[in-house]
Amino acid sequence: MTSGARRDSAFAPIAVALDAPDEATFDEWVRAVSPSVRCLKVGLEVFCRQGPQALERARHQAASVGRDDIEIFCDVKLHDIPATVGKAATALAPLAPTYLTVHAAGGPEMVAAAVEALPTTRVTAVTVLTSLDAEQLGALGITGSPQEIVLRWARSAIEAGALALVCSPQEVSILRAHVPADITLITPGVRPADSAADDQRRTATPERALADGADLLVIGRPITGQDDPAAAARALATTLLS
Repeated sequence: MTSGARRDSAFAPIAVALDAPDEATFDEWVRAVSPSVRCLKVGLEVFCRQGPQALERARHQAASVGRDDIEIFCDVKLHDIPATVGKAATALAPLAPTYLTVHAAGGPEMVAAAVEALPTTRVTAVTVLTSLDAEQLGALGITGSPQEIVLRWARSAIEAGALALVCSPQEVSILRAHVPADITLITPGVRPADSAADDQRRTATPERALADGADLLVIGRPITGQDDPAAAARALATTLLS
């Protein structure tokens, strides 16, 4: 059973990963993709370069092309002791991100600290990074298959108050069957059929990920790496909304 979260939206259920090398490119990408997609994702690279103001910059640039309703995804994957994560989340509160990522592996008290600090944000627990496979997880001493680990960590994060989860497309159907329908499932590692996998190991096409129950697809280079990001975003949105 899918949650159907925002499937009736006029904008594609895509969070564009804005891993831009400079501010001018960042602004260009935001203006190019905002007319087509639901969400803009500010990741660690941009956050470290521009600071928290990158969230407001994304919102402002989107509004300049008529998208003052766009979702803002702060993807900094907080992972520290609960008190530190709570204070970091509190520092972000004035920017009101729609989503904020924390590592589920940090434990339920850490997740709960972020939830308490940001009651209007969908605190998003990252389960197993899509760059890790079973062999690498085993080398780290983490027992079980990636699917088992994802489900175990997801349940812990939800009990702590997380309202969204990040998982690979290979685990999304399992989570959709075992978590409440109102939990937003966000899937990186999404690649159109003709795109390179790059550094992602557990991937799927956008159509497959949505069919399996994903609510929001994280897509970066297949859009921003094209000569015309606006056209790439528009074409993919047309495909997914048709």
